[in-house]
Amino acid sequence: MQGMQVKKLDHVNIHTANVDRLVEWYDRVLGMKAGKRPPFPFPGAWLYCGEEPTIHLVGVQKQPEVSGVTLEHFAFSATGLKDFLARLEKNSVKYDARKVPRMDGVQINVWDPDGNHIHVDFEGAETAGVAFKDVDATAMAR
Repeated sequence: MQGMQVKKLDHVNIHTANVDRLVEWYDRVLGMKAGKRPPFPFPGAWLYCGEEPTIHLVGVQKQPEVSGVTLEHFAFSATGLKDFLARLEKNSVKYDARKVPRMDGVQINVWDPDGNHIHVDFEGAETAGVAFKDVDATAMAR
């Protein structure tokens, strides 16, 4: 008997009073376009990674207060490290870049206008020779 098996993360749902601002930021910084969304009776937008609606923005009247955050970040895997770094620089987006210890990977950490932490992971040959500090495992555990 197989039973239930989780296959992948489907999407992240973010409540925000800044739907338009976040739609613009995710498009400009991460290249995620707003796309088809069911006709829900509340404002919002769905942002796509390719064909998949990956971030669901839910419009609220008042920005939610942040207290006792338990979801520290969400992450995407990507290709095109040099282009992404150039995009961040061009758009004056603050970021933190770190090598993943004992792995062939780099994490580029960014924060959207609401303060949500996102890291974008790059692996393989495109990370060779890129000089970033090592990931602080203590910070990751927080």
